[in-house]
Amino acid sequence: MKNQHTLDIICVILLIIGGLNWGVVGLFNFDLVEAIFGMMLSRIIFVLVGLAAIYRICMWLKSRSAR
Repeated sequence: MKNQHTLDIICVILLIIGGLNWGVVGLFNFDLVEAIFGMMLSRIIFVLVGLAAIYRICMWLKSRSAR
């Protein structure tokens, strides 16, 4: 149970990072994650953000079906 809670926190953090980065890209056409971490590491981070989004969608759908 604690591992799932930790995974939820990590996913939310990744989604916040991804959302803020997309906001900066949209407003200023500047990729902050790539500027901080470089191109290769930023691609890995973006993959993790995508996986976090898929995980949270699955958890949301699971909670809706449990109602």
